[in-house]
Amino acid sequence: MDKTVSQKETIRKVIRYIRRYWLYVAASLLLAVVTVALTLYMPVLTGQAVDLAVGPGQADLPGIRQILERMVLIISITAAAQWLMNICNNKITYGVIRDIRREAFSYIQELPLKYIDSHAWGDIVSRVIADVDQFADGLLMGFTQLFSGVVTIVGTLLFMLSVNPQITLVVVVITPVSFLVASFIARRTYQMFRLQSQARGEQTALIDEMIGNQKVVQAYSHEQLSMEAFDQINEKLRRYSLQAIFFSSITNPATRFVNSLVYTGVALTGALSALHGGISVGQLTSFLSYANQYTKPFNEISGVVTELQNALACAARIFQLIEEEAQVPDSPDARVLADADGRAELSHVWFSYTPEQKLIQDFNLKVKPGQRIAIVGPTGCGKSTVINLLMRFYDPDQGEIRVSGTDIRHITRSSLRTSYGMVLQETWLRSGTIRDNIRMGRPEASDEEIIAAAKATKAHSFIRRLPEGYDTVITEDGGSLSQGQKQLLCITRVMLCRPPMLILDEATSSIDTRTEIQVQNAFARLMEGRTSFIVAHRLSTIQEADVILVMRDGNIVEQGSHEELLAQNGFYAQLYNSQFAG
Repeated sequence: MDKTVSQKETIRKVIRYIRRYWLYVAASLLLAVVTVALTLYMPVLTGQAVDLAVGPGQADLPGIRQILERMVLIISITAAAQWLMNICNNKITYGVIRDIRREAFSYIQELPLKYIDSHAWGDIVSRVIADVDQFADGLLMGFTQLFSGVVTIVGTLLFMLSVNPQITLVVVVITPVSFLVASFIARRTYQMFRLQSQARGEQTALIDEMIGNQKVVQAYSHEQLSMEAFDQINEKLRRYSLQAIFFSSITNPATRFVNSLVYTGVALTGALSALHGGISVGQLTSFLSYANQYTKPFNEISGVVTELQNALACAARIFQLIEEEAQVPDSPDARVLADADGRAELSHVWFSYTPEQKLIQDFNLKVKPGQRIAIVGPTGCGKSTVINLLMRFYDPDQGEIRVSGTDIRHITRSSLRTSYGMVLQETWLRSGTIRDNIRMGRPEASDEEIIAAAKATKAHSFIRRLPEGYDTVITEDGGSLSQGQKQLLCITRVMLCRPPMLILDEATSSIDTRTEIQVQNAFARLMEGRTSFIVAHRLSTIQEADVILVMRDGNIVEQGSHEELLAQNGFYAQLYNSQFAG
């Protein structure tokens, strides 16, 4: 019952997109009627020509010639109508998938970060690319064959009724068998195609992860385990695909068997009627032609039904993405944080990524303007989570966070995040020139300002040695640049923007010790008068911080300057001594 309701709901959503192209739909239907009507008129002319050739006396050649001329004209008009109908169907199909892809991609920009964190990127890519393509194939086949097929069935019955109602009755009696067969198969096909689409998404996610982290895979000799994981998903995809293809492949033979019954019934009934003078030989010829034309759409529609099951299964996954709960929009009274003064306050903040796993519990922190706040602690204690909360990538479950005296839920996300300069352990680069990557945060910056920022971070020397200097084109992964060079570019980008608040999350972890000292001096100049949040594992990088917060299991267990914490001989002292025991 749920599957049926889900399928009906998916169809309703698809129709909502198709409705935007109702003019093309109407034109396609009209052209389908014209095409079918002219196609069905051909057997009438064929029957008339047969009667003129086998009737008593000499064959009427002039009459046959006139019929042939009319047949040529009808064939030409039919071909033109089919061509125009295909154009309309293509307009509808690719217009719909363009709208769906545009809406899906636009919605991805609004999804909360928790959705991106909890779903494999490859699966999201598979939904927007592969599933939409599969949906397009089914939709195009549906428009191309479903309209004309249904009109052909109705039109053929009307033509046959006009010739001989008794023989038409034989056709109508056998027809329901074909519907029962198609319905039986369709119900089983949808579930298989849905599972196939899910397995394809898992496979895409795994491939994306393995290729994107190939160095890590090889460094840890994970190739065999990766192959085993791929083989498991591949085998699952093979099993689901075979089941889906099996059910879909028996559709055509089953409907062809029913079609043969229809043709046999028409031939026997028509032959007996012709022997008794009920119909002429030409009319029998027309009837047999109509029997073929009547049964042909059932073959096509059964194939279309199978493709539509696949298309609907893929469409359901797309709509599931589009209908995910979006991030909470900015409140109507949200103000633009035009000139942040660097004050920040976290009051009784509780937060966890999953309800069953507690993380931040009753977290309190007051930061004065211009303070340098270092956050240290073991992996998983909540250091980066505090940064996610400050940037409002996540909202706290309880408590509030204030910046410049205002609850960040009453500040627009855009202005809040613009007030921070962020350098993470992972580098953010895009395809383009070195210059474009540095001025990403300030597109209006002059070349002189870019060079000045690069000199301040000591990036200017290595940029100057590149083949084209600041005009050197790099890819998203940085191309031939070292990890340290890529990190220097990201630091230079922040240096150029000079925001009122800084977030440095392991910002110098990929830089050699000598360069780190130079960058730390540059950061010291940059942090003057600016509130800075510094997350670090290497405690040598945060000894000059005004306040060091020592976190453990989501709580601040110690707080103070470097010297004060060492004097306490507590958890911070243990961390420090473990790094500098020598």
